[in-house]
Amino acid sequence: MREINLIVIHCTATRSDQPFTQANLERSHRERGFNGIGYHYYIRRDGSIKSTRPLDKVGAHARGYNAHSIGICYEGGLNALGKPADTRTEWQRHSLRVLLLTLLRDYPGCKIVGHRDLSPDLDGDGVIESHEWLKSCPSFDAGKEYSSLK
Repeated sequence: MREINLIVIHCTATRSDQPFTQANLERSHRERGFNGIGYHYYIRRDGSIKSTRPLDKVGAHARGYNAHSIGICYEGGLNALGKPADTRTEWQRHSLRVLLLTLLRDYPGCKIVGHRDLSPDLDGDGVIESHEWLKSCPSFDAGKEYSSLK
């Protein structure tokens, strides 16, 4: 079994007014050269949680962090105009929280971050600030929102 110390939250960076199915996600990742979906879990707008990669298999979701992390992606992340926005539905918020609590029971002590929080600290001040993000994903502050989960 892999040693897991990080849970990384992602979004599909797709518009909130357009569905992005699991099949769409699979096709998108294969087109990028991945061997299937790179995330371990996918949360659809209706809150359904799809297991998309076995936890014992290294993910393909956060370069440099895949070996010791679990990747979770939610459908959305862009508003109807295509701009980054927290588009999570009430059901997605609930399902993501339940999934995180479950994973933390199995992998205690994991740090929860958003993909954007793994961007390089360009000015070296120890904080990844918004001007340093390589991506806006997941379009909300995952580390702050889930910091109280144990």
